[in-house]
Amino acid sequence: MIPAIRAEQATKVYGSGPTEVRALDGVTVSFEQGRFSAIMGPSGSGKSTLLHCIAGLDDLTSGKVCIGDQDLGLLNDRELTLLRRTRVGFVFQAFNLVPTLSARENITLPLDIAGSSVDPQWFDRVIDVLEIGDRLGHRPSELSGGQQQRVAVARALASRPDVIFADEPSGNLDSKSGAQLLDFLRLAVDEFHQTIVMVTHDPLAAGYSDRAVFLEDGQIVDDMPGPTPEAVFDRIKTLEV
Repeated sequence: MIPAIRAEQATKVYGSGPTEVRALDGVTVSFEQGRFSAIMGPSGSGKSTLLHCIAGLDDLTSGKVCIGDQDLGLLNDRELTLLRRTRVGFVFQAFNLVPTLSARENITLPLDIAGSSVDPQWFDRVIDVLEIGDRLGHRPSELSGGQQQRVAVARALASRPDVIFADEPSGNLDSKSGAQLLDFLRLAVDEFHQTIVMVTHDPLAAGYSDRAVFLEDGQIVDDMPGPTPEAVFDRIKTLEV
């Protein structure tokens, strides 16, 4: 089976000469379909850079990234934009909801922009699982932080993307709302067979995943199957030392 995402010798360099920073230094990694993967590491390790590059939000300096069988480096700007709209979903720490639109309009916005229709059965199933059916007519300012993040998750799921990228998705939430969100992401993998790749610094969040990949100085230094919060915490401590 073709991996959902793979990176080969992915390198990202900022600056040049004495100010050069190698945010990614020859990373080769793949992420399986239908699995929940966490990317972890200390600040400055390259985890967010890796997420942005494998999601097509940033270009590599050298190397290769594929989503399914599609090499992102061979796409022009228009093709890359189309791929992000149709095959990729995003959940960020900032909810990124449009304040003037209702929850329903925010959820369907990427599909509306792409000129695609919403599958009503899929939409209803996602809304039911996320328990926001009674909030669809509300604007973001009328929703709690947890409700706004559920709307953001529904937006990411609405197009049934090949993969969802999540960047510190529970970072702005209290512990209860954060746990609920991570439960929903876990459910999206188990029930919808979704593929999720999440950057997090939180061992508790990583404990929801099937696998944790650890970065340090732009390189992968560990790959942990079935991570527990305790095992992740111990590994992060050794990296930070």
